[in-house]
Amino acid sequence: MYKIAVVGDKESILGFSAIGMDMYPAYEEEDIKKIIPKLIEENYAIIYITENVSIKAEKYLEKLKNNKIPAIVTIPSNSGSMGYGGKRIKEMVQKAVGIEINFKD
Repeated sequence: MYKIAVVGDKESILGFSAIGMDMYPAYEEEDIKKIIPKLIEENYAIIYITENVSIKAEKYLEKLKNNKIPAIVTIPSNSGSMGYGGKRIKEMVQKAVGIEINFKD
């Protein structure tokens, strides 16, 4: 059975445990490089990563973007959106449908 994880600074991901997601605190790219392979091996289908950590590990995560599973989705941290997650979603949608879609800001 597939699972869902959330990765990021502890303050931002703490609430996700209340809805049954597994939490993995991470602050730097090195943390991501250790956690993500473990999650892939353990059959996580969706991995949410906070923007602040995702930006730090952008080059590493870029290598995984063509994988169908797990889906790696960038979400805002508890300090609010930096716009990076929305940009990544737009890129994924554009790739999936083959055309650019203009989202209302």
